[in-house]
Amino acid sequence: MTEPKIVKLKSGSIYEEKESYSRLVCIDNWILVSNTAGRNYRTREISPDPVAQAKQCLDNIQGALKAVGSDLTDIVSSRIFIPDQNDVPAIMAYIGERLKGIDPQRTINCNALSSPEFRVEMEMTAYRGAGNAPAERRSVSLS
Repeated sequence: MTEPKIVKLKSGSIYEEKESYSRLVCIDNWILVSNTAGRNYRTREISPDPVAQAKQCLDNIQGALKAVGSDLTDIVSSRIFIPDQNDVPAIMAYIGERLKGIDPQRTINCNALSSPEFRVEMEMTAYRGAGNAPAERRSVSLS
C-alpha cells in the first residue's frame, strides 16, 4: 500500500503561523480549504463591503487551489459563514454567479466570526479533477 501524498499549504496569513494551521490541506486528490476570510493576504487590507469580501474570499481560495493544481470548478462542498443575516442576499447572489454551473453542496451559517470586521468567511472541499468529470444532474421532488 502506498503512502498518501499530503500537501500543507500556507497562504501568508499571519494566523496560519500563530495558530498552527494550513490554508489548505491536500490528501491525494481531496482538498480541504480552511475557513477563509475576505482579507487580501498580500496587502493585509479588508474591505468593509460584504460582497467585496466575498470576492476576496473566493480569490484567496482560487489561489490556494491553483497552487495544488486545482481550481474553483473542483469544489464539491461549501460552507459559507455570514454573521449578519441582512448581508446574505447580496453575498449569496455574488457567490451564486461566481460558482454558477459548479453547483457544490452548500451550507450557510449566520453566526459570529472571529473578528467583527469579517462580513463573510468560506470553507471549501474540493476533489482535484471533479470539474472535468462528467456529472449526472438529477432533480427530486421533496413533497
